[in-house]
Amino acid sequence: MPRYLVQRTFTDGLHIPTDQGGATTCAAVVGGNAGHGVTWVQSYVTTDKSLTYCLYDGPDPEAIRAAAETNGLPVDRITEVSVLDPYFYH
Repeated sequence: MPRYLVQRTFTDGLHIPTDQGGATTCAAVVGGNAGHGVTWVQSYVTTDKSLTYCLYDGPDPEAIRAAAETNGLPVDRITEVSVLDPYFYH
């Protein structure tokens, strides 16, 4: 399955509490993604919480965008990516 890097801008910042409410929010996103055949792998959040860079597996960019719409999440850019790590050549 292809992997995508999704950039999102949160003008008011992304604020997900580190409690049961945050866990519930994340579980809802996972559930919303599933209906589109999309899997959330991992996200990185800037220190000011205004940008996220999220890794997703999914069939195509349209499915990633549809999942974001289902979950009420913004999408600035979707880029198909592959893994390159420092251990690849060893």
